[in-house]
Amino acid sequence: QLQLVESGGGLVQPGGSLRLSCSASGGPLAYYTMSWFRQAPGKGREGVSYISPNGLRTNYADSVRGRFTISRDVAVNTVYLQMNNLTPEDSAVYYCAARDSSSPVRSMTDLSLGLASFHSWGQGTQVTVSS
Repeated sequence: QLQLVESGGGLVQPGGSLRLSCSASGGPLAYYTMSWFRQAPGKGREGVSYISPNGLRTNYADSVRGRFTISRDVAVNTVYLQMNNLTPEDSAVYYCAARDSSSPVRSMTDLSLGLASFHSWGQGTQVTVSS
């Protein structure tokens, strides 16, 4: 089971950018679908993006498509979420999570409905978008 540590959150003005990092230990990223979720106060946990175990397939929630980019660096076992053109609606705690490759994520619906199948979670990093 992976251990995940997120970093990179903070306060940013609308239209600004942040890059979140998720450092993984305990196994190679190639064994997992790596995902980003977020949770705003009073709301459920929302799937934001995922990258397949081989790194060739990515997907995004409609609300972030075209603004966010997920990527990974297997040399340092780290997953990133580049967030551009941020809006106040993007304010939330962002979580990194891992799902074993034996249960592949097939769509954003699968991602959001399959939270219980993600067995490794980070502690979360706060993103606040405000002027």
